[in-house]
Amino acid sequence: MHSCLQYSQANGRVCVMSTDTNLETLVRSRLKSMRLALGWSLDELARRTQLGVSTLSRIETGNRTIGIDVLQLLCRALQTDIGALLAVSEDHDDVVIRPVPATAGGRTVWPLTRHDSSQGVLAAKWRLQPTGSPDNPQVHPGHDWFFVLSGTVRLVLGDRTILVDEGEAAEFSTMTPHSITAHRRPAEILTIFDRTGHHAHLINHPF
Repeated sequence: MHSCLQYSQANGRVCVMSTDTNLETLVRSRLKSMRLALGWSLDELARRTQLGVSTLSRIETGNRTIGIDVLQLLCRALQTDIGALLAVSEDHDDVVIRPVPATAGGRTVWPLTRHDSSQGVLAAKWRLQPTGSPDNPQVHPGHDWFFVLSGTVRLVLGDRTILVDEGEAAEFSTMTPHSITAHRRPAEILTIFDRTGHHAHLINHPF
């Protein structure tokens, strides 16, 4: 089902209307949910947007048409954009990711995000096997982050060797030469990379 947005001129104002009432309801629900997630009252949002509390209340309850100028003010205050606010997934099956593991070089990886994801980061679960020596240290732009699900991880960071135990996390600049290996026994970690870091790790451990 495709949604269509229409613009109309009413009382000298440009307004946004949707031919899909479900989309309009979704937009209003998202506006309210984002406000509540930030812990803001209607009074606080009114202060940040210079809009009246009654105006905001009518927008959230569907009793007022949302003007484009008002929508832009709300998006700016709620730290989002109109595109994200109006985005509709047409296939709910794409919500669930069924990771397919791949193994190489003593490392098994389960991708937890899609490679074509519009997000700026990629997540994966790794299972590391102990090796006789650390990986060759890598250097690339960005930051790496991992959380140890089980075991202990040996993080070589420049001239430092850091043991990261189960339940601990590590975050570091990847412009410092680094390597990640299991310490003494197998370990599992949850990783989050930006796309540059993900690509660098794939080059070092192709699957």
